[in-house]
Amino acid sequence: MTDSTAPSDTPGYADALRELDGILRELEGSDVDVDRLAERVGRASELITMCRDKITTAELQIRQVTTDLDAAADQQTVSDTD
Repeated sequence: MTDSTAPSDTPGYADALRELDGILRELEGSDVDVDRLAERVGRASELITMCRDKITTAELQIRQVTTDLDAAADQQTVSDTD
């Protein structure tokens, strides 16, 4: 299931990386279409920002889970000593 707040055309992280890889290969090619260059670089910038946001969100979620687990473990330790 997808996040209902995200636009439906927003690719997932893996899809964004694949698209970035394709853009990179296109830009590294010997026959770069100068007319498309700015468009492709702009799209790459959007994808990079999106990937960074997804990584940041995942990092915050992981920190919250580990904080919750640590708190639960601390409570269990206190309960065991009572």
